[in-house]
Amino acid sequence: MINSMIGRLTGEFGGTTPDGSALIDVSGVGYTVRTPSLTLAALSEIVGGRVSLYIHTAVREDAIDLYGFPSEEELAFFKQLMSVSGVGPKTALGIMSVAEVSSLKRAIAQSDSVTLIKVFGIGKKSAERLVVELRDKIKLEVPAAGAGPRAEDDSDVIEALMALGYRAEESRRILKEIPPTTRGTRERLSAALRFLGTHTTTS
Repeated sequence: MINSMIGRLTGEFGGTTPDGSALIDVSGVGYTVRTPSLTLAALSEIVGGRVSLYIHTAVREDAIDLYGFPSEEELAFFKQLMSVSGVGPKTALGIMSVAEVSSLKRAIAQSDSVTLIKVFGIGKKSAERLVVELRDKIKLEVPAAGAGPRAEDDSDVIEALMALGYRAEESRRILKEIPPTTRGTRERLSAALRFLGTHTTTS
């Protein structure tokens, strides 16, 4: 029951903790939230800004850990990874720090265990087990070579930008400035935040 207590945290991003977690200030209460490294890098560009993360609560005997993600898709994938035998929340987070979710899904769908082996602590057998247990559960639309970003990628980016306090109209306008060769939710989100930061500084 504890795992369902916190579904989402919305507050001010207060920087990172010494162990590399995000610090989210919600009404004067600071929550330490573990996030994928790519998400943390994007958040680091908006210190003091408003942020909203979907939360998974992991309860251990000696601690309660919060894991946060900017979209429901990433949270769902995190839970899919943990459904694999031998994969706990820290290992799942490590896997999601390798690349964006769409790339990881593609690797699993295509039985590409080499990509998964890059994660520290994931050996060949473990990577192959991930592929075997998840490839049939993951439905992935792989864009054709040379195609632009998928519509759902921008939908996720707009959702994430709105969670950070930007308006939908502004988010769509910014995404038009991002080259179509920049693909994937995280890459396009990072590019949009960089653009917004530059625009704010020079305006």
